[in-house]
Amino acid sequence: MNYLSKKYTTNVTNHKGLPMFMQKFFALAGLLALSPFLLILGVCIKLESKGPIIFSQLRVGEHGRQFKCYKFRSMYLPGSEQWREAEKMKSDREGICQKMYSDPRITKIGRIIRKLSIDELPQLFNVLKGDMALVGPRPHLTTEYVQYSSDTLVRLHCKPGLTGLWQVSGRADTTFEEQLELDKTYIANQSWYFDMKILVATVPAVLMAKGAY
Repeated sequence: MNYLSKKYTTNVTNHKGLPMFMQKFFALAGLLALSPFLLILGVCIKLESKGPIIFSQLRVGEHGRQFKCYKFRSMYLPGSEQWREAEKMKSDREGICQKMYSDPRITKIGRIIRKLSIDELPQLFNVLKGDMALVGPRPHLTTEYVQYSSDTLVRLHCKPGLTGLWQVSGRADTTFEEQLELDKTYIANQSWYFDMKILVATVPAVLMAKGAY
């Protein structure tokens, strides 16, 4: 296992959400059921712009462990005109988590799949691998992790999730401090019942696309 640094040393509690064997079963079932749609989407992504259909990005998960997080590509490739344009823009959010609500790097298909969180579906493979759970805090960028204070490191007390309390509570419309409090609330109250509530609440949250950019 590869760890980013010795920064994270806090003792953690055992997983208290849905049993991981159940989560892996649901992830596999979801991938099989969605496979025709995922194949069609992959073709559309490839036809619109150059680059891989799925890309991996180094993220920080449980206990500070690094892993490759999978997503459908929703952006033009680095070095493109769109990236040069984005370099002249400023983030629309303050704090550690940066965000541009009208990001020129995002493709047309990318805007749709981001709005509906479809770009996250390849993370079902991360659940199968044991890097992620279906429910938990979002996986952390390495550039964000190195800025975390000791208070923020509590977010690493459990596996990162495909969905979570943050996703059903406004997503990008929340501040970083609000995200942290939501993650703390989830970790403190983690249970199979709480996981089920969040999974059910994810469906209308995704369909309404509130806070998704």
